[in-house]
Amino acid sequence: MIDRIFHTLARRWLLFLNLGVALYVGLPMLAPVLMHAGATGPAALLYRVYSPMCHQLASRSFFLFGDQVAYPRAIAGSSLTPIEAYMPGLPEFADASTDPARWATFLWPARRFVGNEQMGYKMALCQRDISIYSSILIGGLVYGLLRRRGPVRPMRFWLFLLLGVAPIAWDGFSQLFSEFFVGTQFDILARLFPLRESSPLLRLLTGAIFGLSVVWLVYPRLEEQFSMTADDIERRLAARAEQTGAAD
Repeated sequence: MIDRIFHTLARRWLLFLNLGVALYVGLPMLAPVLMHAGATGPAALLYRVYSPMCHQLASRSFFLFGDQVAYPRAIAGSSLTPIEAYMPGLPEFADASTDPARWATFLWPARRFVGNEQMGYKMALCQRDISIYSSILIGGLVYGLLRRRGPVRPMRFWLFLLLGVAPIAWDGFSQLFSEFFVGTQFDILARLFPLRESSPLLRLLTGAIFGLSVVWLVYPRLEEQFSMTADDIERRLAARAEQTGAAD
């Protein structure tokens, strides 16, 4: 019985993995839907469950049912109306500064703010995470179609670092370091990493490239390992069936 269960898992690994990723990325998108419908209790539970996995900053999250799909900081240079334009009317941001150099006063209010009727309600994962896991799901579905034509060659690791990791690392860490060193005595580092805020589009693109690269790097290798496991289980089941038949 156990062998048959593991055999099913090994042969259907992509189906189960795609379903898991779909559930993981789908629930954060459900949170604003529940908020809009007035089901604040279940929505709050989703925000709380995903809180350890993501910063959930309002300025770096997608919104539904509001004026805009996103509300970036003004320094991001986006064509969208910045969140600073809404902050004076939001009690959660009463003690937050609109000065991007004083980013520390902004973090907790931006994490705590879920949304309202005008702005809509944020997803329970940030823009980059939504992009990453959505791309992994899309990549997994595409991989399922491509493997029908034959084995898919995995991405080389150096190419994964160059195309998948480098853009998202540059975008994320340059932003992080610029916030960390601004207003400190580390003048050289502050000049090396000038204060910047990534835009929703850039987060979306770097997350998508990373997610698709993960699929190309990992899934063909998983396919090989799971195929070997399934073949091994099939041999054991066949041998067991022969022994049972001989005993009869």
